[in-house]
Amino acid sequence: MNNTINHHDIHYELVEAVRRQDRTAQFELYNLYAKAMLNTSFRIVRDLAEAEDVVQESFVKAFHGIEKFRGDSTFGSWLKRIVVNGALNALKRKKELADIDEEGVELVEDVPIDCDGLNLDQIKAAVTQLPDGFRLVFTLYMIEGYDHKEIAEIMEITESTSKSQLNRAKVKLRELLKTMYSYER
Repeated sequence: MNNTINHHDIHYELVEAVRRQDRTAQFELYNLYAKAMLNTSFRIVRDLAEAEDVVQESFVKAFHGIEKFRGDSTFGSWLKRIVVNGALNALKRKKELADIDEEGVELVEDVPIDCDGLNLDQIKAAVTQLPDGFRLVFTLYMIEGYDHKEIAEIMEITESTSKSQLNRAKVKLRELLKTMYSYER
């Protein structure tokens, strides 16, 4: 197998050691990424035990499938994609994605959101109150940095639905911030 490894990946040597089944390298990569991956997983599944399970399963999947890592992106990006997919699959098993409605999707103008004057905890609290479909797209786009095409692939929805869900999430978030903190912009 011809693996094209990105030699600019700061963890190139660790990844190569993992390919050689080096358990110390696996442990180092785990320690480097576990907390960030747990945060990503938790933002999606909103249950700590479930998030921990997703992260554990994702690391096992990544280490067992390390030969599939081609180095097109950093190891961290590749692992995050595995975690996001695992978290979404966990939600699907719980059938919590039922509120994403592909029918009647309409594109709306990009809704700006301005949270000046609010602290991070207030914003996080409001985001957790969003309906799951809105929260997932909002989190993947605004926090995890995925674009609509990537979100569409991850969530098996159309790009239009992703855009629509994001804008609806912003509108709903404004309403929540107004209700929860009397915040208006």
